[in-house]
Amino acid sequence: MTAKGSTPEVAFYYPGPVWHAGDWVKNLVLFFDGIALLVPDYIHDKPFERDPAIAYGLKEAGLLQILSPEQLVDKPATQKLARAMTEILASGALDPLQKENTDFHELSFSRLGGYGDPGLADAILSELKARKLARDTEDGMSIPMHPMVRALVLVLLAQILRPQGASLGMELSPTTDRPQLIDALSEALSLKRIPSSGHVVASDLETVGVDLGPVPINEVLAFRKEYFQQHRAYARGVRRFVRDLSPLPEKERANAIGERNEELRDIASDLKRISRKAWKRPASFALSISGAIWTLKTGDPIGALLAAAGALVGIEEDRNEREVGAYSYLFSAKAQFS
Repeated sequence: MTAKGSTPEVAFYYPGPVWHAGDWVKNLVLFFDGIALLVPDYIHDKPFERDPAIAYGLKEAGLLQILSPEQLVDKPATQKLARAMTEILASGALDPLQKENTDFHELSFSRLGGYGDPGLADAILSELKARKLARDTEDGMSIPMHPMVRALVLVLLAQILRPQGASLGMELSPTTDRPQLIDALSEALSLKRIPSSGHVVASDLETVGVDLGPVPINEVLAFRKEYFQQHRAYARGVRRFVRDLSPLPEKERANAIGERNEELRDIASDLKRISRKAWKRPASFALSISGAIWTLKTGDPIGALLAAAGALVGIEEDRNEREVGAYSYLFSAKAQFS
């Protein structure tokens, strides 16, 4: 259903290897050309075991991409991750984390770059263990890690791996259902040490559809076939929100953000009418974005960005436009939306 000649835009879900709530993914697939998950090889089938109806339904429709960190987190990606983690650890930003009586969560060694550059991955792990933020592996494949540090690595990867999508014939768009990760991204992008003329902007969490949880996946896909272009227009409008507004001077930005939010509300209103008419349910699914795009000035943008204490973002560079940036979609489904 992708327009001829255009690159498919795929929602790159993070932080986990499987979506947090499959019912919400039924809505998310209305707005994108597919869903991509970063799943370690040793748990490759986990999405199909955890949520078989949705996972198999999306796969059969060609809308589910299972990406392997053993291949995708290559040496350059591992180098970016290692540099980011080194700077963050050296800053002391993670020192205050509570370590006692904290349940550690597993992170595959492959997502730490263990296949891209084992030496660098081991160095990161050693630093984390020295600070009691990680422990020795218990199964030979995954690492028990402080939950906040694990989330940090996965937020970084969501941005660092974006350029890898080109080699796969798709555009990877970081997408999460965890608002706290959006907050971390926004905070990092707001740091004064970033060498940019861009500013963080965030669209409102606009309600754009109903919760399709009770609807069978085949019915959702039939609805998608008929109304995909309308939903896609909204997602692209949200994306333009970041690209067009973040470079503006502060005086111009406030009015422009208000105008653009109003435009998005108009599109959202049309989508809500379509969904309510089709499903006879109240609107409850929302989609927004947060991020910044800026023009590269001087120096090493990766180092300058991530040297700031607590920075939780990687960036990519457009060699033609000399732009760098980071963004993430946020989606949510709540009963109180109307």
